[in-house]
Amino acid sequence: MENLHQEHFTCWTCKVKFTDLAIFKHHYHTEWHRYNMSTIVNGLPSITLEDFEKKEAMYRENNANQIKKKQICEICRKKFNNQKQYENHLASKTHKKKLEQKEDTTVAYSKKSSSIQDSSNKNTDDIETDSDVESLDSDEWFEDLKYQIIYDNCLFCDYHNKSIECIMIHMEKKHSFFVPDLEYCVDLGGLLKYLESKICVEFKCIWCNDSGRKMRSAQAVKMHMIDKGHCKMLFEEETMYEYSSFYNYLFSYPDAENADPDEEVSDLEVLNDEGYMMKLPSGKSIVHRDLALYYKQNVPMGITAIIKDSDYCRRKRIHKQISFGSEERKIEIARITARDIQSFQRVQTKYLMQLQVKQNNLQKHFRQQTNF
Repeated sequence: MENLHQEHFTCWTCKVKFTDLAIFKHHYHTEWHRYNMSTIVNGLPSITLEDFEKKEAMYRENNANQIKKKQICEICRKKFNNQKQYENHLASKTHKKKLEQKEDTTVAYSKKSSSIQDSSNKNTDDIETDSDVESLDSDEWFEDLKYQIIYDNCLFCDYHNKSIECIMIHMEKKHSFFVPDLEYCVDLGGLLKYLESKICVEFKCIWCNDSGRKMRSAQAVKMHMIDKGHCKMLFEEETMYEYSSFYNYLFSYPDAENADPDEEVSDLEVLNDEGYMMKLPSGKSIVHRDLALYYKQNVPMGITAIIKDSDYCRRKRIHKQISFGSEERKIEIARITARDIQSFQRVQTKYLMQLQVKQNNLQKHFRQQTNF
């Protein structure tokens, strides 16, 4: 009889009954109840606990499979969480463009490797002259150095490629960057790595060097060079010595045909550089070019310059001569000066009188005017 009168708690959403109030309250916080609430809102019937557990197990299994099947694009070096994202990436323009670049690089590599094998049996003792060097364009120089040096990243952006030729062509087209005197550059890879160390380690702009403001990161340096148009090397005056270890200008000399690049340059005879003049054995003197302005003057000899005697200079000279005169002359000058002062005072008094008459200011105190 006690069971008949036992109180029940019913969830009309899930269509289940509970005898314990605590369990009934806990049921409202379960995922099963929330799922049935969403289905009823959408106009669908509720499901039992067994069906809900089956659906939950299937969902977890599918999610685990998708996590395991993370797709990786080797060309772009990107990871994707599911197959759909990976397929969308394969259809993108960025992936297709990089795929074409890789195919072009592969074809160029196969051609280059075959040409290297054909030329490996021939003698390579001949030295190229200056005319031969000038006949090569920049693309041929890139191909010669392509497989000797490995370089991966662009100096100014995140572009990545294992071919130094592709890197240089990208920087030339995208950032208008070029290497000065490329035909005389003997270590292009070392030069690029040195520039990269200046940007990424020292945080310096390759155009501003030490003259610009200091940066705090490599990304800030790259943004500065792109925004200011500083994607270029400062290759003039003192900065040329900074990159001298990467260049060899031996072939630019007139006797380049008989020159040996490995031969050390002998010490040249240094002339005496003390002072600005050097005497030759013939007796003639050679003067430094800084003094050419003085030695090129053609001043006519024996002609004196005529100076115009102005009135001011004449009066000053006479006054100076008079001041060194006798005592009588000085007394006379003092009298003349006193007379001039008196005449000046008379003129001043006359002027003040005329001014006071005009202003009616002759009375020293006020007097009331009466007519009776």
